[in-house]
Amino acid sequence: MERTLILVKPDAMQRGLAGEVLSRLERRGLRIVGLRLLQVDRAMAERHYAEHVGKGFFEGLVGYITSSPIIAAVLEGTNAVAAARQTMGSTRPTEAAPGTIRGDLGLEVGRNLVHGSDSPESAAREIGIFFEGMDLPTWSRNVDQWVFEG
Repeated sequence: MERTLILVKPDAMQRGLAGEVLSRLERRGLRIVGLRLLQVDRAMAERHYAEHVGKGFFEGLVGYITSSPIIAAVLEGTNAVAAARQTMGSTRPTEAAPGTIRGDLGLEVGRNLVHGSDSPESAAREIGIFFEGMDLPTWSRNVDQWVFEG
């Protein structure tokens, strides 16, 4: 089982699309193992966007992610990173395929509704930022049913 971090960004929250975003990922077959509603502070935003420090758009990223509460979620499943990214669609909503979250609901690259980890390594780092010190449960397959292990 692989895990990925999903952030329901401020524009999705403000537009009332949080349930739609998470529902599409669940319907894809990913299971939620961690969920938080939080207000990201500057320090957390800087840790999350550390690879963009010094770039012209860094301050805009930080200002945007700290502008309203977000939902941080850890999703688990087979090839979770790739499955989530495919479900989200291209970073640029106008290039995202119909049927994807961004293709159906997004218009601007700067307001593209959702973040998803781009690799298992990034997922581990990002989960550590947003779920620091929290024990996340796991799901295991027991014959023909899924069992939640607390």
